Amino acid sequence: MTQTMMRSELEPAGLMFRVLPTGMYAGRSSVLVERSYLVNKRAWLIIFSGFFETLFFLFGLGFGFGRMVGEVAGPGGTPISYVAFIAPALLAASAMNGSVYDATFNIFFKFKYSRLYDAMLATPLGPLDIAIGEITWALIRGALYAGGFLAVMLGMGLLTSHWALLALPAAILISFGFAAVGMACTTFMRSWQDFDYVQLALMPMFLFSSTFFPLSVYPEPLQFAIKCFPLYHAIEIMRGLCTGFVDLSMLGHLGYFAAMVAIGVTVAAKRLGKLLLS
Repeated sequence: MTQTMMRSELEPAGLMFRVLPTGMYAGRSSVLVERSYLVNKRAWLIIFSGFFETLFFLFGLGFGFGRMVGEVAGPGGTPISYVAFIAPALLAASAMNGSVYDATFNIFFKFKYSRLYDAMLATPLGPLDIAIGEITWALIRGALYAGGFLAVMLGMGLLTSHWALLALPAAILISFGFAAVGMACTTFMRSWQDFDYVQLALMPMFLFSSTFFPLSVYPEPLQFAIKCFPLYHAIEIMRGLCTGFVDLSMLGHLGYFAAMVAIGVTVAAKRLGKLLLS
């Protein structure tokens, strides 16, 4: 009985070893998460500094500009206050910021300058271990940002539906998607100047993904382009959960991020294998 249970527990890992090429995966990605924790536990203020960016937007626009705007059309056309409209969007942006910045700037430094991954590959670790471990840490950072922002929303009385209980798990999926794609993109970067493209991608998403205005205010061609943005789908998920407007379209938004995770992890692992093992 004991041998059968042990065999069933090891079967998924054994299947992974059989499917992947030799040297790609050792099943030890958790050691990278532990290393990141040990390195950053003395720099917790730097880790949480990005959380305040979206918080300032919430207080500045939500209560300042919001007093001039009044109510806007929320999910399903239901009128809601402006602060209740932008808070879920800024929650999604918090999850995005926490994961993207860790999966791009920090990973690029480790990859190009400290040569940390070259040293890791001298151990039994493989490129897929590195990809999963670093993406997991970026996911954790994004989840911490989102969790802190959710606590602020709860204290302000902006969570008015029982569906809001699923906001944190949804934020983890959103962080996972952005972290995976962020790391995959980082493997194509050649210098620090290439990070201008990261800002070029993030800023329009943040401003136009129905973060501060309903999608209906934009012309139809621009609406179609906005619906292609990952942050738009993240905001639709969060806004639906926080206001209680949940329908079948939510599955499409969640599927979008599931695809981001699958593509990002696959591309990041293959690129790391090509760059570090060749």
